[in-house]
Amino acid sequence: MPRAVDGTKHKDRRKKILDQAKGYWGRRSTNYRIAKDAVTKAGQYAYRDRKRRKRDFRQLWIARISAAVQAEGLNYSQFMHGLKLANIEVNRKALSNMAIEDKVAFSQLVSQVKTVLS
Repeated sequence: MPRAVDGTKHKDRRKKILDQAKGYWGRRSTNYRIAKDAVTKAGQYAYRDRKRRKRDFRQLWIARISAAVQAEGLNYSQFMHGLKLANIEVNRKALSNMAIEDKVAFSQLVSQVKTVLS
């Protein structure tokens, strides 16, 4: 039986890769052999960075909370410890958002923490 080199399955497989590589620069978007490598590498980056995004956002929230708390005269670790002692359970994303959008409520939260710590 002769080997099929231009069958529909083969074309579909190549077309799928080239569709995924659309928008890539140069031969990465038009040449199958190069596009296959580029798409594979892009998939590896996407997989890694889905995990990384969670890390990056947590880091951003902590930096924002820290900046807002330092303006109130505390540091981040004291603030988080005070929240735990006061039995206030608010996640870092909400705290960060509050520090940016609702400064009054955030300062009330900081004052509650200060009373618990002192």
